[in-house]
Amino acid sequence: MRDDEATTIDPATAGPTLPAQTSAAPQSMTHTRARTRVFVAVALVLAALNLRPAITSLGALLEEVRDGLGMSGTVAGLLTSVPALCFALFGVAAPRLARRRGPGAVVCGGLAAIALGLALRPFAGGTAVFLATSALALAGIAVGNVLMPVVVKRYFPDRVGTMTGLYSMALSLGTALAAAATVPVTRALGGSWRAGLGVWAVVAVVAVVPWLALVRDRSGAGTGAAPVPVAEAPVPAGPLPEAPAPAAAGRITRSRTAWALAVYFGLQATGAYITMGWLPQIFRDAGISASTAGVLLAVTMVMGVPLSFVLPAVAGRMRHQGGLAVGLGLFGFAGYGGLWLAPAAAPWVWAVLLGISNCSFPLALTMIGMRSRTGAGVVRLSAFTQCTGYLISIPGPILVGVLYQHSGGWDLPVAFMLALLLPQIAAGLMAGRDRSVEDEL
Repeated sequence: MRDDEATTIDPATAGPTLPAQTSAAPQSMTHTRARTRVFVAVALVLAALNLRPAITSLGALLEEVRDGLGMSGTVAGLLTSVPALCFALFGVAAPRLARRRGPGAVVCGGLAAIALGLALRPFAGGTAVFLATSALALAGIAVGNVLMPVVVKRYFPDRVGTMTGLYSMALSLGTALAAAATVPVTRALGGSWRAGLGVWAVVAVVAVVPWLALVRDRSGAGTGAAPVPVAEAPVPAGPLPEAPAPAAAGRITRSRTAWALAVYFGLQATGAYITMGWLPQIFRDAGISASTAGVLLAVTMVMGVPLSFVLPAVAGRMRHQGGLAVGLGLFGFAGYGGLWLAPAAAPWVWAVLLGISNCSFPLALTMIGMRSRTGAGVVRLSAFTQCTGYLISIPGPILVGVLYQHSGGWDLPVAFMLALLLPQIAAGLMAGRDRSVEDEL
């Protein structure tokens, strides 16, 4: 061991100080690893803060945008489905890009796309341009959605639940902040919905900065290898198992667990995007003011801040997460039931209940990290689950818009939301079983 250490030391430094220097090297490497983990954690939080404001800021001003661009209810429903469509289409490219460029570079590019799309969207003169600029921002969000679990697995293989909770909490915080602040900010900027939407580009620009330092880290991209600390030699953050052979990469569709996760993810995403896109309108149609409706959406989103931090840590200690999926589904039944029967009677209660139910998202992310043994497996499972899940979620918001326009009320749309919770719970029970996709392949 001492011979091995001696080969790493410059001969000019050999002498009485040799023992101190050899012991200092591992200590220095440990400090480097700790600093790198803190830096990556900060970058994760800033990225997560920007993964939903493009959606919830629009939900808060949907009526104004519809009037300004002349949208029908059906087109508005299509608009609320665009996030899921973009997440499915662009998310599928994330693993391939990560293998070629490294996850850090891809996430950095995604954040830049978010900033550019949000900056250009307010200048749209018609629905088509508005959709195109929104799609640019959502493409950046899509790669972030897929690669966040990958980054966590690579840099924090021994803290998957905790770090998933941290960035899920930040994601919920950004979601709630955009929902609550967009209407007041719009009024402060003169009442233009264009200014109210465009201001969120500034937040995205700030998030790009720390990821610039991670662009160079391409070590083990897409392979499940341990990460390389920024500007340093490789320092393993905890060994990960060997990646499966490339021949197995196309067989993820043979896994029942992968399909259960995809269905669960897709149905919870359906509920989430219906909530983010339409909940303020439901409250406004019930006689609640626009600003209060925005705050109610923020309450729904902010419930995920503490729960998104706690829930993954709890789920990570459980062998079977199906019970959590059932519990969250029951909260959804209560919240949608209240909206169906009397939306204006106890809007704050319905908002809280739906906020708890929406924590199915961090639960799904946690299960993605737990249902595979390797970093490469998590890449494949994350891409398959999210891309397939978002495809599943596309029709839901559109159908809500169609039902709303043709029925003239919210009884049928909310009943539809209630019905979707049944298959969501069933899929969650199957996805929560203690097994890995590698076993099923």
